[in-house]
Amino acid sequence: MASLSSCGIYSFTGASIPPEARTFSVSYFPNNAQLVQPTLSQRFTESLQDKFLRQTNLRLVDNGGDLHFEGSITGYTTAPTAISGDDRAALNRLTITVRVTFINEFEPDNDFERSFSRYWDYDSNRSLSEIEDEAITIITEALVEDVFNQAVVNW
Repeated sequence: MASLSSCGIYSFTGASIPPEARTFSVSYFPNNAQLVQPTLSQRFTESLQDKFLRQTNLRLVDNGGDLHFEGSITGYTTAPTAISGDDRAALNRLTITVRVTFINEFEPDNDFERSFSRYWDYDSNRSLSEIEDEAITIITEALVEDVFNQAVVNW
């Protein structure tokens, strides 16, 4: 047990969190993308909070947590990705990019500021409004997983 505590708190998710860390905070991620999807900021912010509540023993505080996240949504784009034989798009791609700043009060060497980007391809016969809710859910989950891994799994 002594060797585990010297490396941080171990969890079954593979998270390595400083043993003295008790809290985390996630500032609201405003949508600064050129194309603004109205619910995306709230969904991303809450998904990141939920991930840490579910997979760590840390307590959520409004601000100034031992582990703190802030940033913004910087990209929300859709573009054709695969062109069919008749020069029409066979697939479109929705891409979401978030800029994240992470501050670890106990291990400042693990602080970072970087962008994370994920996409989801969909059939061009469907409109963005048809697939948007599902695509945002899938992309947000992947982005949150990336941020979580970068912050506390150290991959």
